[in-house]
Amino acid sequence: MMNDITNSFAALYHPVSALVVYQTKGTGSDTYVEHFDMDSNGNPVNAHPLTVREANILAKALNTGKEKRKAFLKPEGILATNILHINPEENGSVLWYSKSKKIKMFFTESLEIPNGIAEIPALLWYADRNKLIVFALLSDRRPTEKTKLYYAPFFNVYENGNVCMGTVSVNIKSSASVEEFTAAWESYFFDSYFSHLMQNHNPVKGNCVSLWKELICTEKTFPKEVLKKANRTLKNLLP
Repeated sequence: MMNDITNSFAALYHPVSALVVYQTKGTGSDTYVEHFDMDSNGNPVNAHPLTVREANILAKALNTGKEKRKAFLKPEGILATNILHINPEENGSVLWYSKSKKIKMFFTESLEIPNGIAEIPALLWYADRNKLIVFALLSDRRPTEKTKLYYAPFFNVYENGNVCMGTVSVNIKSSASVEEFTAAWESYFFDSYFSHLMQNHNPVKGNCVSLWKELICTEKTFPKEVLKKANRTLKNLLP
């Protein structure tokens, strides 16, 4: 019995159109572009001047190709000081930190914590295209390999720092710069709803619900004394 293995081959590309560029000779040369359709045998037919619509389609195709060739996790300019490590291979990964700041937070109704702005501590982030790990830091200083980590004082985070994204649809572009990458992950984390503790892991000293009820919609600074040591250092997160 013969098996149909046509689906095993790579996609075949068939010619559907062609462009011919004409140019006059001389210093003041004029350029004219003619568009051809292709018949079923791949022969050029139906010659006509390139229309605006066809030119727009061509421009879009060229831009898409350029975007695909853009290097993944390439910095847009001088590398920001909060970026600690970049690995552009395979899924790519970035290790970075953020200083303490005020930010809008969202909670499910079951927690009975109002949505609002609160101060959060400095955080250490590690992510590739598919997963996010978050820990807390005791100060805003740029961390080193020996910097001790603390559990991130949030719901939806496992004891090992892995974040449960729930129903959040993560879509990191293959052409994302390192700035786009880190901004996207921080948005995914804080724009989703905090809902529950993971596997009975309480990330703070005391009650996590009470902590955020006291901080939301106030001018209080985050009480660093509630942070719990994670018994690991930044070096443990380096690939």
